[in-house]
Amino acid sequence: MVEPAELKNLFASQKLAVLATQSEGQPHGCLVAFASSDDLKHLFFATDRDTRKYRDIRTNPRVAMLIDNRSNEEADFQQAVAVTAKGNACELEGEDRGKWATVYLRKHPTLADFVSMSSVALFRIDVDDYQVAGFHSTYSIKP
Repeated sequence: MVEPAELKNLFASQKLAVLATQSEGQPHGCLVAFASSDDLKHLFFATDRDTRKYRDIRTNPRVAMLIDNRSNEEADFQQAVAVTAKGNACELEGEDRGKWATVYLRKHPTLADFVSMSSVALFRIDVDDYQVAGFHSTYSIKP
């Protein structure tokens, strides 16, 4: 079983995740740069407001985010771990945006100009649970 410390290590080692949103019954997946809070209760990503994911979240804040450690090698069938976080996404504003932007930019300093643009929203996902899947098992972890 993956322990919280191992989740932190996985999240620290991966810069990108797949964000899943939906609208009008149609799912949508896209790559996003992400970061996590130390207590694993929150995940963060930034996006321009003129994107489908932004519109989808404004309509339905329920999202999923997949983070994995695959290397695209045969060994992945036995060793890869995929973690799906499920929760609600909310756009951060004011002091909350500043506080969590610092956490996000600590991991992604090259995105500072992007995050500072007025057209860019910073989102926090309040994680309900993590579904951890390996080749032989799947289980839940509460943050």
